[in-house]
Amino acid sequence: MDQFWENEYIQIAANYSVVILCLVVFLAIFEMVTKYKNWEEIKKGNVAVAMATGGKILGVANIFRCTIEQNNSLLSMIGWGIYGFLLLVVGYFIFEFLTPKFKIDEEIQNDNRAVGLISLVISIGLSIVIGAGIT
Repeated sequence: MDQFWENEYIQIAANYSVVILCLVVFLAIFEMVTKYKNWEEIKKGNVAVAMATGGKILGVANIFRCTIEQNNSLLSMIGWGIYGFLLLVVGYFIFEFLTPKFKIDEEIQNDNRAVGLISLVISIGLSIVIGAGIT
């Protein structure tokens, strides 16, 4: 049985499956945190929401890329991935706090693409920093 889990293809499939599951859960959490419904807004053609959501997806994927590179077990990969995700959520709240002149969620919901782009860049940028801390 140990040989089964040591197989490189099995490890890749296991990592892939766990990351997809975590990504779905994390996107559901982001959906609860924001005041708009991501997928409904994207379906309506809201590019700002698509950019912000894309940044979150890429950010979480980048964090997990780093955890996969640095950890040999699924449990430690998941643990560090959850920790990185929590830091990414904290970064989202800091972004909201640092812009007191307008509400980030409202601007993104109103398809303010400049705010959506900044949200995307912040998510990716923070994930790079978080990933570097994990390694």
